[in-house]
Amino acid sequence: MTQAHYEEVPQEQAAPERFRDRLTARELHSSRAAASIVAAVLVGGLCLVVLLEALLKAVGQPYWLVDPRDAAAWVHQLPGNVQPLILGTSGLLLLFVGLVFFLKAVLPGRLHRHRIPSRRGIVVADSEVIASSLARRARTAANVSREQVLVTVSRNLVEVQLRPTSGMPVDEALVQGVVEDELLRTRIEPMPEVRVHVSSSGVVGQ
Repeated sequence: MTQAHYEEVPQEQAAPERFRDRLTARELHSSRAAASIVAAVLVGGLCLVVLLEALLKAVGQPYWLVDPRDAAAWVHQLPGNVQPLILGTSGLLLLFVGLVFFLKAVLPGRLHRHRIPSRRGIVVADSEVIASSLARRARTAANVSREQVLVTVSRNLVEVQLRPTSGMPVDEALVQGVVEDELLRTRIEPMPEVRVHVSSSGVVGQ
């Protein structure tokens, strides 16, 4: 009995972890609800039109949009009854729409956000917030103004672009060390690589 008790405790502890992982995944990835709604409306609307036309045909009433028999005959005569330009354009449009829905389904759809480990809950920070913090540390280390620093943050890479003031060289290694230290303080996951690019042309009067 004692052994069974100790085996149940890790499972109870693992359940909240899995729940938090699912919540974190929701915050880090874009929702596919919009694409699903559009696809459902298109397919549902087409099915309703076909059903309506079939019911009207069954009760002997005139068709609403197109006669099912005429539509079937028109499809059977493809591609001879349509101009090649129109047929090709329609095919490309359908291919594009299908590709958009396919990519929506298979791509991860990551947002510009990063996870910060926390024992009390879920902490997610936008890339813009992290970039602002890194830019502040970088311009302080390089002794330049805000307009001379541009920081972009992606999932696996942080790029720092610096334009030094004319006559005042910038220690690239120092700036990279400061930015990496700030990243370690934020503890984002996964930890991205840092690249610092110092422009060869300086800025006058900054």
